[in-house]
Amino acid sequence: MEFRKIQMFIEVVRQQGFSRAAEVVFSTQSNVSKAVRQLENELGVQLLDRGVRGIAPTAAGEVVFRRGLRLLAERDDMMEEIAAIQGLQKGTLLLGLPQIGASALFAPVFTLYHQRYPGIDIQLVEHGSDQLEEILRAGEVELAASLLPVPKDFEWQEIRREPLAALISPVYDHVIEHDAGRATTLADLKDVPFILFEDGFALNRIILAACRRHGFEPNIIAKSSQISFICELASAALGVAFLPRLIAEMRRGPGVRIIALDEPETDWHMAAIWRRGGYLSHAARVWLDILHDLYPGERSTDLESEHKA
Repeated sequence: MEFRKIQMFIEVVRQQGFSRAAEVVFSTQSNVSKAVRQLENELGVQLLDRGVRGIAPTAAGEVVFRRGLRLLAERDDMMEEIAAIQGLQKGTLLLGLPQIGASALFAPVFTLYHQRYPGIDIQLVEHGSDQLEEILRAGEVELAASLLPVPKDFEWQEIRREPLAALISPVYDHVIEHDAGRATTLADLKDVPFILFEDGFALNRIILAACRRHGFEPNIIAKSSQISFICELASAALGVAFLPRLIAEMRRGPGVRIIALDEPETDWHMAAIWRRGGYLSHAARVWLDILHDLYPGERSTDLESEHKA
């Protein structure tokens, strides 16, 4: 069974069509269609339901899609390990970084890494933490960053823990009855509209879970993936926004107060993550070492022992 056929099938499912899949894999629609038919013949099952509503994987197709992602990731691991054995001086590091805090935490790492290893090309993907975990699981990046705790199929290296802060206009002082220097709770803010990040950001999940522990669902008035826009909305008194304290202090401006959030289990606890049992290239290990030098913290595994094993 050829990896190329599996890759074409996976892209047909992802792109929900043969023509768009062909563009992604730099082939023709007829070649992609032929590859999928050959894969179905080899397996002896129908993988795609070509209905009036479009193309969707059958039950067997779901299995091939899920397992195929892992096979392709393992293939990439094999190629990376061979390249490391050959002692290549140049290479590529695929990184997934969050849109919250990336510049504050990772810009110094980029600088040191490039100074020491100018031959390594860093290719960056930016998403919310939940989306980054899916991309990492599929093998599309080698390392990512996400909020702890993470699922058990990932190893992790702690970077930084920050409490959350509320960004809110003084217009709402009468609602929360805020005293200078006093932290507030989400229950204090339940009558204020919430400005959240878009779906796929782990920070949303943390905030909403804390609200439910207080027994209420917030009135979400806006969502965005852009920190600057969210801060502008808070400054315009549209509602309350939430950021890690470190990031909030960097965004301090007129028309908005930054108030500490007194909520257990809501800390922004950032970590570098990688697939448990997956191969880490030398380029990735060096990145983690530099990261650990700048932000000493716990690791879920001993990378050196794992590498020797």
